[in-house]
Amino acid sequence: MNYLKGMALVATLVSSYRIPDNLQEIYDNYKSRECNNKLATGFLDGGSRDSPHPMSYCGDIDGAIYLHTSRHGGSYANMDIDCDGANNAAGVCGDDQSGQSQTAFVEDVAQYGIADLDAHIHPYVVFGNQDIFDPQQYGMEPLSVMAVVCNRKLFYGIWGDINGANSTGEASLSMGQLCFPNASISGDHGHQAQDVLYLGFIGGNAVPGRNASWNAENVHEFEKSIKPLGDELVAGLHV
Repeated sequence: MNYLKGMALVATLVSSYRIPDNLQEIYDNYKSRECNNKLATGFLDGGSRDSPHPMSYCGDIDGAIYLHTSRHGGSYANMDIDCDGANNAAGVCGDDQSGQSQTAFVEDVAQYGIADLDAHIHPYVVFGNQDIFDPQQYGMEPLSVMAVVCNRKLFYGIWGDINGANSTGEASLSMGQLCFPNASISGDHGHQAQDVLYLGFIGGNAVPGRNASWNAENVHEFEKSIKPLGDELVAGLHV
């Protein structure tokens, strides 16, 4: 694929989604709250690589799991960039020194006719931590839709990979470019402020399955295919 062409399509075709009132209220209210239902703690966010912040996976919102820290009056996560999967060294992913050739769910996505997720096309979120915290134990399913609130906008992605060790706050290149189109996002350059809400949905009804355009040519086409399910899931959230 011509990745310069793909990036141009992102710039010209993708428009952000308005954050629904219930999700905006959740974003505003839960940011400053102490998490009462910490599903797992002891994780680090790379908001400052020299002084990472402690993070928790929080279950305070019914039917959802999100990343949160109570430090500095409460905040969410940053967005480091992940290029794992198909074409992991192509385009601006070439400067990602930690890129892997496979995502955690390469076997799951094979049923949809692709070799693996492509960070340039599939806006995936890296969620959960290998051997430490598995969101599936709380009802999240691989390749399920996730809501990402970033830069005062809403985008939809999928749960597409798992963190190693105890780090958090990572998403695919295409998700980073959606959220921060003017920030020169690349495999080695993300968004450091802790203001990104990653919200995963519990239950098999959050998996788009064959309704998603897994063979999409660009991120706009893929995200459009999961938006109806994303809208339905967000509408079911309650403060």
